[in-house]
Amino acid sequence: MNTAHEAPVARITPAPSMTDDAAQAVIAALTADGAEVRFVGGCVRDALRGDAVNDVDLATPDAPETVLALLARAGLKGVPTGIEHGTVTAVADGRPFEITTLRLDVATDGRHAEVAFTDDWRADAARRDFTFNAMSLSPRGDLYDYFGGRDDLEAGRVRFVGDAPRRIAEDYLRVLRYFRFLARFGHGGPDPEALQACAAAAGSLGRLSVERVRMELMKLLATPAPVPTLQVMAEIGVLPAVLPEAGPFTTLLALCGIDDRDALRRLAALVGSGGEALGRRLKMANLEIARLARLAPPARTLEAGMDTSAQRQLLYELGPDLLRDLVLLAWAGDRENRADRWRAMLETANTWEAPKLPVRGADITAMGVPVGPQVGRIVAGVEAWWRGRDFRPDRQACLDVARSLADGEAGSDDADQ
Repeated sequence: MNTAHEAPVARITPAPSMTDDAAQAVIAALTADGAEVRFVGGCVRDALRGDAVNDVDLATPDAPETVLALLARAGLKGVPTGIEHGTVTAVADGRPFEITTLRLDVATDGRHAEVAFTDDWRADAARRDFTFNAMSLSPRGDLYDYFGGRDDLEAGRVRFVGDAPRRIAEDYLRVLRYFRFLARFGHGGPDPEALQACAAAAGSLGRLSVERVRMELMKLLATPAPVPTLQVMAEIGVLPAVLPEAGPFTTLLALCGIDDRDALRRLAALVGSGGEALGRRLKMANLEIARLARLAPPARTLEAGMDTSAQRQLLYELGPDLLRDLVLLAWAGDRENRADRWRAMLETANTWEAPKLPVRGADITAMGVPVGPQVGRIVAGVEAWWRGRDFRPDRQACLDVARSLADGEAGSDDADQ
């Protein structure tokens, strides 16, 4: 049964990103032959909450081949990003819009689904994960809500659509998505049926790809207050199944009260040590692995009483980004409540302008020193002297030291002959 004409439950104002010129161009292309098109998924949920909407997804009863043809006819780029599952990406004004044909799950194995296309909006909504992700919205703002998603969102309830065990069995990643959304939207405790179903599925999470697990974990860690949710995950066996490296929550809890929701830094606070091995296990990018390796365990142990000169030495050596990470982690682990000192160190890092050594290798060779290891030794000697004086000596003073070192190197060479 086609349910396209079921009555909407409300009228809301779509977000600006759903009504701008790029979005209107895509909608005009998709509706040119009379098909109904709606916004679906997270963009509807976030628009209802009044949150910023960045990713705009649409659904249509038209087959993906028809969608591609309609986009081409309108002069828009269409990319068959997942055409076997009915997904096409339209590009307008450089922005991507994911367009999916209404569909049903024919068969699932916990990781992948075989789908069939349909024109039934309710049936398409019924295959989605959570009630507030199953809503749809017409371009003019008519809200369709078949499973009580609006009420759940307002009440802070995260509920699976229909039977929770069945939804999870369709894709085990929904266990981690459940907890991510619980951390973001939930209040008043988890839904008992959902929690029981997630606990029962914990042993199957090893079937998921590491990349998908990592993505959900990092999104969860980036929520404002992830610790209560992580504690629930630990209690029912979900967290050990996907992150056995997790330690006590004490440092992470403190960090969440002072940081800027940086997920990788929070991960370092949660695991405490073994950062490089964990980064490789989670198949992170090389730069992320290197950063995590420096933070877990910390590259340096900081003291709250460190004077400004010592802080500048660390800034010169480590750079402001790494020092900022280390200050926040040290602050989170401080049990003596020396917040003012840590704030002062952060301010030093935030206002740091890295000084440049006033001499270079070319200055040394201009003194007659031949190109080679001797030049490097002299530059390193000048740098050590300059740093020892808190970066204050000017170029002339550094050149004088370089000349003295060069003369010393020459004297040493003469003595060796």
